[in-house]
Amino acid sequence: MSLLDLSFDEVLTTTRAVRKRLDLTRPVEPEVIDECLTLALQAPSPGDVQTWHFLVVTDPAKRAALAELYRKGAAMMYKEAEKMLANVSDEQTLARLQRMTSSALYLVEHLHEVPVHIIPCAEGRVEKPSVPEQIGLWTGIIPATWSFMLAARSRGLGTVLTSLHLIYEREAAEILGIPYERITQAALIPVAYTIGTDFKPAKRKPLAEVVHRESW
Repeated sequence: MSLLDLSFDEVLTTTRAVRKRLDLTRPVEPEVIDECLTLALQAPSPGDVQTWHFLVVTDPAKRAALAELYRKGAAMMYKEAEKMLANVSDEQTLARLQRMTSSALYLVEHLHEVPVHIIPCAEGRVEKPSVPEQIGLWTGIIPATWSFMLAARSRGLGTVLTSLHLIYEREAAEILGIPYERITQAALIPVAYTIGTDFKPAKRKPLAEVVHRESW
């Protein structure tokens, strides 16, 4: 698999949350996933100690079981989303939220067809964490996860960071043989080649609205 002709900055600015443009019919070579994971291993880790793991799921039955948990989680969340949409009066905001909902629903319906599921995991459990405890758990796996997603983009793969299956994390652990008492799942990342590779930077707020200098 050759790399896309993208600069480093282009990879950073065009790594999108891909749902509808995942190619559900094209297999993903195991060696390409391994290349991305090898790069992810080099992400900075607190204390230079690696306390995180990735679980690669390609078995159709396991993907189907994870997708069913995801659908159950989505059903709970979309009840709240419907209430939120009902209270939106601004047409532009409503249109944007409807697009997001449509994209999310597409993934709910097709997650079991996505050829690879990646489950980033962190060692330990913090059920009622303080902020420092949360930071200690996530500061290793989050940079490694983002590195994986960037590496995937550079190879023509699409990804999206999802978490709805985590409502049923214990059940997912049983499906995947994860020792629930010792290992925390951080996300579920669907991975597939993209339909086209021409992703663009997203619309974001101006820098001046989100960057604070010296004080808030």
